[in-house]
Amino acid sequence: MSPYRGEPRPKLLLTGAGGMLGGMFRQRMPALYDLHACDHAALDITDAAQVEALVERLQPRVIINCAAYARVDDCEKSRELALRVNGEGPGVLARAARKVGAVLVHISTDYVFDGCKDTPYVEDDATAPLSVYGLSKLRGEQAIAAGGLERFFIVRTSWLYGPGGGNFVETIIRLAKEREELRIVADQIGCPTYTRDLVLAVFRLLDTPRHRDIGQNGNPYGIYHFADAGQCSWFEFAEDIVGMLRHHESSLAVKRILPIRTEDYPLPATRPRWSVMSTEKYQRLTGAVVPHWRQSLQDYFEARFA
Repeated sequence: MSPYRGEPRPKLLLTGAGGMLGGMFRQRMPALYDLHACDHAALDITDAAQVEALVERLQPRVIINCAAYARVDDCEKSRELALRVNGEGPGVLARAARKVGAVLVHISTDYVFDGCKDTPYVEDDATAPLSVYGLSKLRGEQAIAAGGLERFFIVRTSWLYGPGGGNFVETIIRLAKEREELRIVADQIGCPTYTRDLVLAVFRLLDTPRHRDIGQNGNPYGIYHFADAGQCSWFEFAEDIVGMLRHHESSLAVKRILPIRTEDYPLPATRPRWSVMSTEKYQRLTGAVVPHWRQSLQDYFEARFA
């Protein structure tokens, strides 16, 4: 059943469709939507005239924004580009969505926080990004909120991995085949998240009863946190990746995985030491159970080696 009464196949515009997350959205798109997928070559979200013309022509009921400059360390030396794509682009989409009455879904990040908490971050915790990437993503959130659009979901997530893109899981798989020793940061704690789970969470947000009848049930829109359940360090994550990999690969080069400090592996962009996020708000709205990251990692391996 469509969440939009009287519209059997509402149009959905997907931006950033060529990336890892965009690819999963295309793969998991419910049949009830009439999908229009655009990669960067087809749609530059910073070009207001191009965006407005496309949105006016399509008249989508939903816009999902996966377009982003996501190379965290490169953002440090490409500040203006990061702020334009991640900061201004979402505002352009929000203004276009408002004109046609569309719902906007925007994917944001745990990097909007400074990692100084020791309990899970909730949606109204103070933001304090440590990197250009985090600042640019926060600017994007602010641009949406300032654009006058009332119906939007900003979904903050963390430590994404999935098929079709560069990510920590695929990096560890490659290195485990090449090196005898892996040295992995052990003092940054977060929540690994399978792109499949994030995509399903977005569609649950779009398809909640409250979304269909906000007059009766209150306004469901705003900021949500979604990451797979549980928490771990990058070191613990790498240990599980290699452990699962051994069930699928008979010969690996890796013999040792050693924990190191953040200071032992300096990178251009500062990462939050703690970026565990609470998903209670999402669970209250949707009634959904959030899968544990270890189970989702196992699912990923089973699908990858099927």
